[in-house]
Amino acid sequence: MSDTRIFKVDDQNIGIRVDKFLSLQMPEFSRSEIQQFEICRVNGGGVKLSDKTKIGDEFTVKIAERKTDIAYDNISKDFDLDILYEDDDIIVINKPRGVVMYPSAGNKTGTLVQNLLAHTHLSALGGQTRPGVVHRLDKDTSGVMVFAKSDIAYRELVKMFSTHDLTRKYVAFVWGVPLWGGADITGNIARSSRNRQKMSLVKTGGKPAHTVVNVADVWTKSGISLFRCTLLTGRTHQIRVHLSSHGFPVLCDPLYGREKSHIGSVKDLDLLDFLQNHTGQMLHAEVLEFRHPVSGEQMHFKTKMPNDMLELKEILDNE
Repeated sequence: MSDTRIFKVDDQNIGIRVDKFLSLQMPEFSRSEIQQFEICRVNGGGVKLSDKTKIGDEFTVKIAERKTDIAYDNISKDFDLDILYEDDDIIVINKPRGVVMYPSAGNKTGTLVQNLLAHTHLSALGGQTRPGVVHRLDKDTSGVMVFAKSDIAYRELVKMFSTHDLTRKYVAFVWGVPLWGGADITGNIARSSRNRQKMSLVKTGGKPAHTVVNVADVWTKSGISLFRCTLLTGRTHQIRVHLSSHGFPVLCDPLYGREKSHIGSVKDLDLLDFLQNHTGQMLHAEVLEFRHPVSGEQMHFKTKMPNDMLELKEILDNE
C-alpha cells in the first residue's frame, strides 16, 4: 500500500531546490529517502530534484509502504525495558546509560530499538534501522524518550520535534560554580572541522541553538554544580556543547568534559575514585512533555536521576 501526497509551491518557497521544498513539507523523511519516491508534476512534465521551484508548481509524491529489516530478522532482548507509558500509537521509555539507539556499523546488537522490537512493533516510517525513532539520545545519556508505534503518530511526533512544540528538560552535573542563578545560552552549532565526532559553536553557518539553564545546586568545595537545562532547539550534543563552551563542561564527558584540567584539583577520595572509574557523561533527560500525537491529550513524564548520578550526588553531599 502506498501513500500519495500533493504539495503546491507558495510564495515563500519559490526558487529553492525541489528536494529541499519537499523535505520542508515532509520533515519525517530525509532528502536521500525523498530521492527514492515517485515524484511528478500535477500538470505533467518530468521532475529533477535539483530543479528550482516556480510559483504555481504542484508536485505529486507517491510514497511506497516500507518495511524494516530488523523488525523480524534482528531483534534482541539484551536488557529489561523501563516502560513509562504505552498504547497503540506510542511507547515512552526511560533509556539507560550506555545503550546505543539503533544498529550501526559498530553496533550490530544490543541497541534500544532492537530491544523495543522484541517487546512491540514500531512504525516503519523511520527507515530500515530506525523504525519509530523521532528523536535520539547519545549512547551515554540516559532518560525519557518517546517512540512511534503507528505511522500517524510518527508523522505528528516528527512535526512536534521539528517545530519544538514540546518540552524537554535535562539535568547535568557540571564543573564550575556560576555567579548567576540562570542563563540563556544561544549560538549556532555545526560539526567540528577538526574532529568529525564533535560539534562546536560557529560564528557563521551551522544551525541555531538555544538552551535555558537554571542552577539547581552547587558544591563550592568541589567546584561542581547541578544544572537543569531546557532545550528550545534540538541540535546534536547541544547541551554538552553549550555548557562546555561557556566554561561549565559536563562531568565525565569524554568529548567536551575537559576532565584532565579539573580532576587534579579534586581532594575528596570518594569523588576522585568515582570520576576516575565512571564511564559516561553525567547528563540525564529528566522531563518530556508533549501532546499525544493521536488523541491530543497532554502527556507529562518525569524520570528520577539514574543510580550513578544519585551516587555522585551522595558523595558531593557528604563532603
